[in-house]
Amino acid sequence: MFAAIDGFLRYLKIERNASELTIKSYSEDFGSLLDYVRDRVGEVSSPAELQIAQLRGYVAYLHECDYARTTIARRLASLRSFFRYCQREGLVTSNPAKVLRTPRVGRKLPHFLTIEQITQLLEAPPANEAEGLRDRALLETMYSAGLRVAELVGMNLEHWDRDANIVRVYGKGKKERIAPIGRHASKALSRWLEVRQPAPDAKPADRAAMFLNRFGTRLTTRSVGRMLEKYLAVTGLDQLTTPHTLRHTFATHLLDGGADLRSVQELLGHKSLTTTQIYTHVSTKRLKDTYEQSHPHAAKNGKLEK
Repeated sequence: MFAAIDGFLRYLKIERNASELTIKSYSEDFGSLLDYVRDRVGEVSSPAELQIAQLRGYVAYLHECDYARTTIARRLASLRSFFRYCQREGLVTSNPAKVLRTPRVGRKLPHFLTIEQITQLLEAPPANEAEGLRDRALLETMYSAGLRVAELVGMNLEHWDRDANIVRVYGKGKKERIAPIGRHASKALSRWLEVRQPAPDAKPADRAAMFLNRFGTRLTTRSVGRMLEKYLAVTGLDQLTTPHTLRHTFATHLLDGGADLRSVQELLGHKSLTTTQIYTHVSTKRLKDTYEQSHPHAAKNGKLEK
């Protein structure tokens, strides 16, 4: 059983290009399941020994423990993916998790920054030192191309075509897409490359990296998070802002500016249009808020109250 789980986690990392956080989450999900099964029926030596009844009992147990619906849905998704992998590897003949019912989960509107806020954030890094130039280039590129943080730190020098002003991006599952970047990001990247210094003993993978840390090696996703936290404190912006917020901001501003949903889907690298449609709800909510605050006959407008 443990060999199957280890194989699946390696598959996620190597073939699906999953982040370390995703792999950690999957590993914790399997640990939770095995603890439940061990307490009730004993050890299981292979995935084929897990029965539908046991999985249903596990789901009921999660509900009884008052886990959030989003957590239960994620754990069920983990199980379905695991058993699909096991089917492919010939470890099971069917996917017992396929019949499990996923709890209905309401989708939260993504957090994003206004144009004024994103401008404030982009201008926060100092332009008179190497680290500040790197941070400006990093933030500008994330916002300009709508990159995930893993895509950003995985970006190499060769992935930026200066003449065409596009970057080659490797997203989830190592899927490649082409993303245009604006003149502000292009200028910021050029200024960063003028001062970029890899470590003398840096490995080839680090020497190829677009963004380096203070030791001259490839920047990590955690380092990007800490960097953002520093500038949020400096600017006084919402501390709930994360690197992914810049991706949400990118999509929201495109739609607000008149971009069509299909184009935004391509730029984000979303497999399904349904994933992209959440941003239309953001734009619609903003329109409704503006209407209710501004129109004299709006239901929430104070002018109608007596």
